This record gives sequence, C-alpha cells and structure tokens, in this order.
Amino acid sequence: MPSIRLTSRRVSAPAVGLALLGAALAGAPARAADMTRTPPLAYKAPAPVVEQSPWQIRLRLLGVLPEDGGSVRGVNGSNLDYSDSVVPELDITYYFTKNWAAELILGVTPHDISGAGTLKSLDKIAEVWLLPPTLTLQYHFTDLGAFKPYVGAGINYTFFFDQKAYSADSIDVKDTFGWALQAGFDYMLDEHWGLNVDVKKLFLKPDFDVVVAGQKLTGTADLDPWIVGVGVTYRF
Repeated sequence: MPSIRLTSRRVSAPAVGLALLGAALAGAPARAADMTRTPPLAYKAPAPVVEQSPWQIRLRLLGVLPEDGGSVRGVNGSNLDYSDSVVPELDITYYFTKNWAAELILGVTPHDISGAGTLKSLDKIAEVWLLPPTLTLQYHFTDLGAFKPYVGAGINYTFFFDQKAYSADSIDVKDTFGWALQAGFDYMLDEHWGLNVDVKKLFLKPDFDVVVAGQKLTGTADLDPWIVGVGVTYRF
C-alpha cells in the first residue's frame, strides 16, 4: 500500500497582517459612503390651524353730535337746536367671512331740544332720551397687519322715551327709521385685544307733536347726528 505524506506550510505573521490590512482597506469605501449618506428627514406634522371665533365686542365712548335744524309747521322762520351728548356704548360684531361682518350698536343718549329762529324765546323746549339701535353690514380690509380698517352701511330705528317738556306744555317725538353710514378701524394689540376708532352718520328726521300755550303744533326735527367713538375691541 502506498504511503500518504501530509505536509504543512507555515504561514508567517507578516503575511497574516498584510491579508487583514487588505481586507480592511477593501471595506473602507463602503463604510465611508455610509457615513456621508444624508439621513432621511423626519416627517413633522403641521401645527393645527386654530380658527378665530366669528364674535367680537367693543366698548366705546361716543360723542353724539346732532346737526341743528328743523321746523314747526305753520310757524315762519322756526328752527330747532339740539345739545350734544357723550355716552358709553356696546356693540356686537359677527364675522360671516374674514371680510364681511354685521355690527349692532346699543346705547342710549339724552338731548335737549331748544327753540331757534322765531322760536328763540322758547329757549329749552324739551329733553328727550334716544335709544338708536343701528345694524350695519361691514367690509373689513385685510392683509394690512395689525391695522384693520372697515366701511359699512345699514339701517337705524330710533326710540324716543322719557320725554320732558319745559317751555312747552307737552312734546311727543315719534320713533322713526333712518339710514346709517360708517367708517373706522381696529388696531389689534394681539390676537384678541385692540383699539377702535369709529365714525357713523345717521340720517334721522323724526316728526313730533308739541303743545305750546294750549295750541297743538307739529313739526320735523332734522337731527342727522354724527356719532364719533373710541374704545376697546375684544375678538373671541
């Protein structure tokens, strides 16, 4: 039987080191590519949009400035004067959209009625209180930052109450409708609070009955007041 001879080859340490170094260098480009690869961006959900409430209120200080004018029928040269008034007022606004809104103003105001022209001798004829709720449709201009101007137009119905006669025996000023124009602006200090300036023009000409020295007379008061207000706005 032939004999089998096993031989072994001795591998030197320098050869093993060179083999390990070669393997390390071969894998280096792959590791470098992994290190330089841009990590995927983490998805961040957008912040939820919080819709602003459609309701807004304002508290204003109003100057109610009637225009002098009017007459008593059948009295030539007759005229009337009215006192100005400064009163607090509350208004409520509802926004249908970011541009369109409706506003209702609520307040009461006292005024003296005095004779003028050929009625000058009567001096103070009466004192009356007015409740003039006014509803306007407004257009609000946007994209102007904190400055938010608006214009409006609407209708007014004025109630006259607590009427007291002085130089006359009695007086009865009739409740009446009128038209209103409006312009103003809010300057918002933050999301909710702001400052307001507002000007309205009411076209208001109520009829009245007055009794002087036992004689009943009728006439028309040309009030047509300007209403100028400054105040504070709060948007819910």
